[in-house]
Amino acid sequence: MQPSKIAKFFVLSLLLVFSFSVHAQEGHHGSEEVEDNDPVDTREEIKEYIDHHLLDSYDFTLWSDAEAGTHTGFPLPIILIDGGLKVFMSSKFHHGEAVAEVDGEHYKIFHNKIYRTDASGTINLDEEGHPTNEKPFDFSITKNVLLIILTAILMFFLFKGLAKSYSKKKIPTGFNRALEPLVIYVRDEIAIPNIGEKKYAKYMSFLLSVFFFIWILNLLGLTPLGVNVTNSISVTLCLALITFFIVQFSANKDYWKHIFWMPGVPVPMKIVLMPIEILGMFTKPFALMIRLYANITAGHVVVMSLLGLIVVFKNWIAGPAFFGFTLFISVIEILVAFLQAYIFTLLSALYIGMAVEEHHHGDHDEGDEIPIV
Repeated sequence: MQPSKIAKFFVLSLLLVFSFSVHAQEGHHGSEEVEDNDPVDTREEIKEYIDHHLLDSYDFTLWSDAEAGTHTGFPLPIILIDGGLKVFMSSKFHHGEAVAEVDGEHYKIFHNKIYRTDASGTINLDEEGHPTNEKPFDFSITKNVLLIILTAILMFFLFKGLAKSYSKKKIPTGFNRALEPLVIYVRDEIAIPNIGEKKYAKYMSFLLSVFFFIWILNLLGLTPLGVNVTNSISVTLCLALITFFIVQFSANKDYWKHIFWMPGVPVPMKIVLMPIEILGMFTKPFALMIRLYANITAGHVVVMSLLGLIVVFKNWIAGPAFFGFTLFISVIEILVAFLQAYIFTLLSALYIGMAVEEHHHGDHDEGDEIPIV
């Protein structure tokens, strides 16, 4: 498939599958009404906007008008299991401001989660302020899930086009020329040095997938679409768990021997090192998860905060200054988007290489110490 056809397919998928529609809903702004002459707490609005930007959503809102109470975007499918399968569109919630009635049951969005309520949408809170309402099993297509699906489809056709170009010619053409250096870079600079020439090919599909998946989603997070997938702890957790399970199921006997009975050290040290090595098995994926989540989240918070300062100061000096600084940070974020994808892929390859590496202990006895460099 040619790159132009891939692009057309991607655009048509957005238009046909998700039926982009603009719908404006009259908003109810809670129980408190603000008079026209009351001052607006811009700091509070900025904080709410940043929080909204970082959170997932049950609809894809492109922009909102707080004064008119309108939202422009399109709804997404809500899929619940609560005494049976319930499927409906998120437009029933009116952007979280209304109660959705489905098959005689009522549901309301509270703090970005769906709870079962009564017809009036009552949310019961405990002493600590946590809802006590029952939550149905939620398998909804949220904004993050939508972007994950679209990214997966895009990657599938990109790699399919690259593979097809190799089957016809030794040198790819068109957009595949830009894709080929990245694939070679992952192979020559990440996979082979860390896993080895004999075993790297088995893991190339995973390394390429995780690299492009994170990179594309990081770049989409820099667009005005308001998507921010890789700052979701659940997404980074799943990516880290995939690496963890690949490492454990690929590990050879030398790997397990180094964890449970370290060769080349005295017996007392073997006993001391065993719990440390076992703990290290779980700290590695935890570090992968937190590193990607924290760096992406911090970058978005900094950019959004700098834009908010323009509104707070409201003068001709601060406006251009903060805008220029925000533009500079945004350019840095483009580099960070690539860097975080590279680091995650590099560490994944490193952990896999440690698990499949063949160790030779024939040159020293069981009690010999391994020199520390």
